[in-house]
Amino acid sequence: MVPRASDKAGTPADIRDWAVSLFDTLREQSFDGTGISRESYGPSETLGMETLAAAAHAEGLEISTDAAANIIVTLPGQDRDAPAIACGSHVDSVPQGGNFDGAAGVVAGLMALVRAKQEGPVPPRDIKVFMLRGEESAWFGRAYVGSSAMFGGFDPKDLDLRNRNTDRPLREYMAEAGADVDRIAAGESWVSAGDLACFFELHIEQGPVMIARKVPVGLVTGIRGNIRRPKVVCRGEAAHAGAVPRWLRHDAVFAMSELVTRLDQHWISMMEQGEDLVLTLGIVGTNPAEHAMSRVPGEIGFSMEYRSQSESTLQFFGEIIEEEMANVGRTRGVSFDLGPAMPTAPAKTDPALVDLLAVQCEKAGIRYERLPSGAGHDAAVFANAGIPTAMVFVRNEHGSHNPHEAMDMDDFFMGAEVLYKALMSAPEALP
Repeated sequence: MVPRASDKAGTPADIRDWAVSLFDTLREQSFDGTGISRESYGPSETLGMETLAAAAHAEGLEISTDAAANIIVTLPGQDRDAPAIACGSHVDSVPQGGNFDGAAGVVAGLMALVRAKQEGPVPPRDIKVFMLRGEESAWFGRAYVGSSAMFGGFDPKDLDLRNRNTDRPLREYMAEAGADVDRIAAGESWVSAGDLACFFELHIEQGPVMIARKVPVGLVTGIRGNIRRPKVVCRGEAAHAGAVPRWLRHDAVFAMSELVTRLDQHWISMMEQGEDLVLTLGIVGTNPAEHAMSRVPGEIGFSMEYRSQSESTLQFFGEIIEEEMANVGRTRGVSFDLGPAMPTAPAKTDPALVDLLAVQCEKAGIRYERLPSGAGHDAAVFANAGIPTAMVFVRNEHGSHNPHEAMDMDDFFMGAEVLYKALMSAPEALP
């Protein structure tokens, strides 16, 4: 790569062009006819990661892989034994998603390493970019697979989770991608809090706030945790739609609907009291093999996910769910089975690192706002492992997890500039 003049955001033009070409290549590789599909631990995710790693290697950066098949790109520093400065994000996407969710953070990190190598001097300590696998829960019902495994926090039972399309277990996909499943199952870790001085993640904003407020860069104050119940079941009694009166019915669909209405009222009440909470039932269905217009449904399955920045709020709302299930069960003669829970703890970003990002925004004349993250991110895994962590959001139109995701490249380069400056100044800001 031949260095060229910098643009108004400070990013050298050759690195801008390089980044655009990486995004274009990723899009061409993983376009599914509607959107972008980079399947967690699947061939499309692997191809994307190998493409990014090859581009980084061509720029003289070190490439390594851990036992969870994450890829780590390193710019060597003067003291290679010192805890490294790190950034990164994930490469996978949801089915028919967008091209920038996750990948923007990886590309921004690679840009920073290439620029630091070009401009010199050698940094005081290593700077690393983590390309993480399996962040999206859409494929196996489990988020943060790669980052959790890296820290030794992956539940071995989750290796048997099934792919939504093929019904094959996660362990097979991980093995095919080059991961050491036995070491993951044993709970080995390859990164600890002592290995990294700090971690930054650049990510598109996945909601509408920054678009509405006309702010190109956001600084994240905290990341919501969540409790996911992928296989909730309500069981009643199937019956003839015309022959059974209302008072003798045990209708699973009506029971589920009443439960949702009750939970919505609790949600409204908690929000009015200042609690942070969101609730989603993203998958709902009766059995196609037996459901019919003339049949009172005897069973309905659904997913349930609730998120909050407060661990106590998550616990309290979980108790409300169980209480209301019992209430509806008594009045309608049905039963509820919550199924397994998949919890992710809320995470707090490091105030000193957030302030550092704010200083870099102000120095560059970039408008920014501090805001919480409603979506989950790999950064939460790093933060909960005891590593000082911060996040940079980039304004993004039409949300994410859909093909219409639209990040403006000028906004991206502003976010990348803030990330670069933070990575370069982080050693001085650290205790």
